[in-house]
Amino acid sequence: MQHAMKMFQKAMPSLRKPCAEDGSAIWELIQACKPLDENSMYCNLVQCDHFSDTCIVGEMDGEIVGWVSGYVRPDDPETLFVWQVAVSEKARGTGLGTLMLRDLLARESCADVSRLQTTITRDNAASWALFNKFCDTADGELSSEPYFSKSEHFNDMHDTEYMVTITMDERAEKAA
Repeated sequence: MQHAMKMFQKAMPSLRKPCAEDGSAIWELIQACKPLDENSMYCNLVQCDHFSDTCIVGEMDGEIVGWVSGYVRPDDPETLFVWQVAVSEKARGTGLGTLMLRDLLARESCADVSRLQTTITRDNAASWALFNKFCDTADGELSSEPYFSKSEHFNDMHDTEYMVTITMDERAEKAA
């Protein structure tokens, strides 16, 4: 008989760069991860194809259960902007979101990155929890401020997005 704790343990997903063939599976994952904003499948295909160095998928048993899309800001090569994080229900509770962010930052394409940015609405508790946890594990400093305003940018059709910036002190010192 299995020990009770083993029954509740989840296998850790493997991590890898996405490829264009992953686009539709990523699109389906995002559809299942409310309240994430849904992009077109074409957008996800382009992210996989053009931005694979700064995007990552988590897989379990051949199924994509995690996704982070991002890019190094063209105007600020020390900042990785995280566009979207999705974790399927079957992989929640494994720390996959934090693991994917850490793995991305360890890549050569992020060697000069000392800041991570993303935008989050005030009511997205899961995203706030993820980025606060990541900040703690990265020994960073988190700040946030309104960025895309509900009235000014979204025509009152979407809540204000707050720009979250995590400065990772150790990485910034190495870059200096």
